[in-house]
Amino acid sequence: MRRRTLLKLITLGALPVPAAQAREPGKVWRVGFLYGGSRQSARETGRQPAFLQGMRALGYSETRDFVLVERYSADSTQVLALAKELLSARPDVIVVSGGISLQALQKLGVSVPVVIAVAADPVRQAVAENLARPGKNFTGFTAVLGDVFPKHVQLIKAALPQISRLAVLSNPRNRDHSARERSVTDAAYDAGMRVYPVKVSAAAELDAAFAEIAQHKAQALLILGDTFFVQHFREIAQRCIQQRIVSTYSGREYPELGGFLSYGPNFREHYRSAAKLVDKILKGANPGELPFEQPSPFELVINRRTADAIGVPISDQLALHADKIIE
Repeated sequence: MRRRTLLKLITLGALPVPAAQAREPGKVWRVGFLYGGSRQSARETGRQPAFLQGMRALGYSETRDFVLVERYSADSTQVLALAKELLSARPDVIVVSGGISLQALQKLGVSVPVVIAVAADPVRQAVAENLARPGKNFTGFTAVLGDVFPKHVQLIKAALPQISRLAVLSNPRNRDHSARERSVTDAAYDAGMRVYPVKVSAAAELDAAFAEIAQHKAQALLILGDTFFVQHFREIAQRCIQQRIVSTYSGREYPELGGFLSYGPNFREHYRSAAKLVDKILKGANPGELPFEQPSPFELVINRRTADAIGVPISDQLALHADKIIE
């Protein structure tokens, strides 16, 4: 074979193969999607659509190349049962939202490759030996938010310089929340605030939670990251407006749905990029050799209409640092 022809064949062999050509003839992949919230919230926040957009961008066609085996849990007490149900469908790979959904898969000893859209701390959560080379059947995106929530305290202080009472909303079923609550408490103490922890793990508990917030005369509410809270964003935001308190969350979906402020990574981009990891795994990559990826740049998003509704003007300091102000 002539050298020029050989080089041409080698070059062609190095080109990326479209998804439809890479799959086994007649093979339709089963992609699991386990989300610790309602189907409506996964779509309303753009997280599930972002993943499907990512798959389409890579050349995958739903039904022709893959089927999405979806399980959603509006009730956090049902996550384990839904995880079992998903595994019984024998998926080739699973995309999981993180938090209690990830904990359910761990409890079941899942051996299927798993892509985590939002991992709080993969090493501490025992899904990776280290971020560069996880070494297990998990990979995905890490959002080590330890430094984010103290930053939320600073942002709350910038919005309300005279604040002295801060409520922190957490889910007792989420084992990541204890450490996050401690970091918030330490930062709030340094900023001259007293912290009032409020626990909620079911929709029926929201009335009592906001009654407790009112009883403590909290001037602001810091919401820890959890897909259970995501599905109740509109209700939580409206209650905060009614009580005229500042509220913050780590994802921009919160101010988009009526909350005051968010600071953190763009979780929609995590879901869109999760498709790239799914693609690699379906083409034979070992998830234990795929590094956990760091979050997209953190962004500050503020809802001006909500600020006006609660009577808290957006300070020049906040406006200067905001990546987006929703009018």
